[in-house]
Amino acid sequence: MCVNYHPPTPEMFNGRIGAFSQLPRDWQWPEETWKDYDAPILCAAPGLAPQARVASYGMVPRRHIPPDVKPFDTMNARAESLVARRSFASAWRRLQLCAVPMLWFYEPCYESGRAERTAIGMRDKSLFWVAGLWREWQEADGSMTSAFTQITINADTHPLMRRMHRPGDEKRSLVLLGDDEVRDWLGSRDLDVAHSFLRHFPAEAMTAWPAPLAPRRAAPSTAVPMPVNGELF
Repeated sequence: MCVNYHPPTPEMFNGRIGAFSQLPRDWQWPEETWKDYDAPILCAAPGLAPQARVASYGMVPRRHIPPDVKPFDTMNARAESLVARRSFASAWRRLQLCAVPMLWFYEPCYESGRAERTAIGMRDKSLFWVAGLWREWQEADGSMTSAFTQITINADTHPLMRRMHRPGDEKRSLVLLGDDEVRDWLGSRDLDVAHSFLRHFPAEAMTAWPAPLAPRRAAPSTAVPMPVNGELF
């Protein structure tokens, strides 16, 4: 499922959904978001006023996986197993909901016979949101940080999203939200209401286009290696 996406700039995000999405001037994040990268979210929970945060992509950051446990990914949370997966169940039951802003996300399309990196977003190229969950972590120095995951649903019947992923694999889609749905999603006060948002976004409002990765240049021998996600998509 989605492991890489393009977030908005701070200027595009700032104040997008009212006063609680106002940002401090020094908040920044990478131009593209990969596992364990920081990115902006709007988050809420019962008794907590909605607020903007910069959080790590993946509900369980790699640094919090014990050394004797095989690394695992938590960038995406399947809607069908939210109450069963330890990584997500507590946040779901506590309604620790977030909305993840983005301009587009990437998936592999195999219609040409091979995997082609494809960007997916709004037909008018506007900013949209993805329903997710968030939690806090205590770091070794005693500070508190936030992490998040994006919720996915089956997309076997979605006119656009069923075109993505390897033939024979289950089709999945992120849960997309429009600006007018974000406050209601974050304000959900019982699981049934929250679950009602886990449905498809209209395909006619979406579009997809080829987005191949730029060729990688060999880094100078003195350069510090940048972290690279093990998957292309």
